[in-house]
Amino acid sequence: MAGGPAAAGEGISAGKNKVAGIAMTAFAAFGGILFGYDTGTISGIIQMDDWLRTFGVFTTDTATYSLGYYLPSSRESLVVSLLSAGTFFGALLGAPAADILGRRMGIICSCLVFSVGVALQTGAPNLAAFLIGRVIAGAGVGLVSTLVPMYQSECSPKWIRGAVVSGYQWAITIGLLLASVINNATKGRQNHSAWQIPISIQFIWALVLAAGMTYLPESPRWLVKKGRDEQAARALSRLTSLPTDDPELQTELHDIRAALEEEMKLGESSYADCFKPGHNKIILRTLSGIFIQAWQQLTGINFIFYYGTTFFKNSGISNPFLISVATNIVNVFMTIPGIWGIERFGRRSLLLYGAAVMCVCEFLVAIIGVTISTQNQSGQKALIALVCIYIGAFASTWGPIAWVITGEIFPLNVRAKAMSLSVASNWLWNWAISFATPYLVNTGPGNAGLGVKVFFIWGSTCFGCLVFTYFCIPETKGLSLEQIDLLYQNSTPISSVRYRKELIAQDVHVSDVKGDLAEHHDDHGSVAEKV
Repeated sequence: MAGGPAAAGEGISAGKNKVAGIAMTAFAAFGGILFGYDTGTISGIIQMDDWLRTFGVFTTDTATYSLGYYLPSSRESLVVSLLSAGTFFGALLGAPAADILGRRMGIICSCLVFSVGVALQTGAPNLAAFLIGRVIAGAGVGLVSTLVPMYQSECSPKWIRGAVVSGYQWAITIGLLLASVINNATKGRQNHSAWQIPISIQFIWALVLAAGMTYLPESPRWLVKKGRDEQAARALSRLTSLPTDDPELQTELHDIRAALEEEMKLGESSYADCFKPGHNKIILRTLSGIFIQAWQQLTGINFIFYYGTTFFKNSGISNPFLISVATNIVNVFMTIPGIWGIERFGRRSLLLYGAAVMCVCEFLVAIIGVTISTQNQSGQKALIALVCIYIGAFASTWGPIAWVITGEIFPLNVRAKAMSLSVASNWLWNWAISFATPYLVNTGPGNAGLGVKVFFIWGSTCFGCLVFTYFCIPETKGLSLEQIDLLYQNSTPISSVRYRKELIAQDVHVSDVKGDLAEHHDDHGSVAEKV
C-alpha cells in the first residue's frame, strides 16, 4: 500500500511473506458476508407479499393496504431488531469463545450457531418460530463480528493490517448487495419460496467460512497467551513463510511474550480490568472501542439498509427494490478506496473527513426532503444522489475503520473482553435504532411521523462522530499491536501522529522498553514485514 511503511525485504521470502499473511487472514473476512447478508435481506423480505400474508396482520382497509395484510410498527420493529438483540449477546459471548476455544475454532463454532438460526427461519410455521430463528442467527453473527476482526488483527502483517481488516467491512457490503439482488429476484413469487430462498442461501455462506477456517492457522498471539510457544512459532511460520528459527520470526514472538508478561504482572484479567485507569490507558481504549462502534451505528447507515426499501417506497420512488440495489452497489464499490486509503492516509484523518461529508449530506437530505413533495421527481432524484454520496462517504471511512480500530487498540491480556464489549455496543445501538426507527418515521397513532426529517437526527450524530474522533482516536497506521501499547502510554490522540512517526523511524520494540521510552532496536529484518 502506498504511503504505509515500505517493505524493505528483498528476495523470495519477502514476497512469500506478503502473499501468505494477507491471503490467509483476508479469507476470514468472508465472515462479513454472514453479517451483511442477514442484515440486508430482512429489508426486502418484510415487503414481500407472501411473507406479509404469512406473518403480517389481516386488514379490511384495502384502500391503504391493497394486499389486505400489513405489518404494524410494533411487529416490524420486533422482526427487524431481534437479530440485533441476538447479536448483542453473541458479541458478549465472543470473549469467552475467543479465550477458551481460540479465535479460529470460535469462528467455526459460530457458523454452526448461525446455521441453526437460519434453519428455524427457513422452516418457520409461525411468527414466533421465525423470531426465535432471528435471535439464534443473530447470536452467530455477533460471535463472528467479534472473532473475525480479532483474528485478522492478530494475524495480519502490520503494514497492511488496516486494509486486511477493512476487507471484513467490504464483505459486509457484498453481503448487503447480494441480499438486495436476491430479494429483487424472488420478490414477485407468490409462495413461501419468495422469502425462503433468500434466507436459506445463508447456509452456503456459513459452510464456506467454516470449511475455509479449518485450513487456517490459529492466532499466534492466542497460542502465546496459552503458553503454547512451539505451536505459536509454527502458526507464525505459516503466516510469514519463514522457518520457525528465523531471527525475524523469533523477534516477533519475543515482542508478543514481552507485552503479555508486562500485562500478566497485574494478574488475570477480568471485565473490570477493561475499565482500570493507569499508564496503559486501558479505560480510554475500552471506551474508545465502545463509542466508535456506537457512533458508527449512529451515523444512520442501517436506517438505509434495514428500512431503505420501505423509505424509498413511501417517498414516491416507483421501484424501491432497484434503488436499494443501487445504494448497495455504491456501498460495495466505495469501500474499495477506503481499503486503499486506510494505509495511505491513516485511520484518524479518514474518520474526520468521512464524518464531515456525512454530516453535510444528512442535513441536505433533511432540508431538501421537507421542502419538496413526493411528486417532485427532480427533487427525489437529488435526495437519492445525496444518499448515495453519504453511503459512499460511510463505506470508505467509518464503515471499515471502526472495525480496524477495535481490532488493534487493545492489549492482548484484555483484547477478547474489550473487543466483545465494543462489538456488543455496535449491536446494542444497532438494535436500538432498528427498533425505534419505525416509530420515528412511520405515520399513524403512536408514531412520530418524522419521515425524511429523521435525517436531522443523523446529521447531528455525524457531527458527534467528528468531535469524538478528534479527541479520542489516535493514528495507528503502520504500527504493530505491541507498538500501539507504546503509543497509548506515551502520547495523546491529538499528538499521536507525531509520536507514531517516531516509533516507526526508530523501529521501537516492546521488548526494548524498560522505562519511559524505547531505544532504537537494531532489527534482523524489515519493519514492514512484521506481523
